[in-house]
Amino acid sequence: MTGEAMALAAAESPGEPASLRLGVLFDAHYQRLYRLARRLSGCAEDARDLVQETFLRAARAPASIPEGATHEEAWLVRVLVNVARDRWRRRAVQRRVDPAESTSSAPGSNPESSAIAHATIWRALDALAPRRRAILVMYELDGMAIPAIARLLDVAPVTVRWHLSRGRRELARVLGVTTPNS
Repeated sequence: MTGEAMALAAAESPGEPASLRLGVLFDAHYQRLYRLARRLSGCAEDARDLVQETFLRAARAPASIPEGATHEEAWLVRVLVNVARDRWRRRAVQRRVDPAESTSSAPGSNPESSAIAHATIWRALDALAPRRRAILVMYELDGMAIPAIARLLDVAPVTVRWHLSRGRRELARVLGVTTPNS
């Protein structure tokens, strides 16, 4: 029996099977979670892994998923961001332990300027704190409104604005761009 099957079997309740609820959650939220994961990870394979781990965590604790589409989505987004944050932390530790690995995984020189710009931006985003990076990605790349981000992350809108401001300044610093406020 696979890990997913065991989690689903353990999660089923007499009223509604957990597998049915998870299926409905998956159908309703997969595309949104995948787009966010894709922006957070920079790689399609890593994005699929992030979404898969998010739904595995949901399968392991179906009772902790709140009722209602917006609450479910907010819970799933928080789990996804936490899973991504855990991966970023593990990679940071690996880079400190084995610095040669971080240089070998960097993309090679590509003659196309768009590919270079893409890699540069992702490296700069990697330098940000996980929450700040998630907020910047959701706002700048996904086009989400500040109140929506605040609801998804369960923080105040002023906190989202603060992270956006700090994140933009940190990105400019990492990229070596001078700004009027610096």
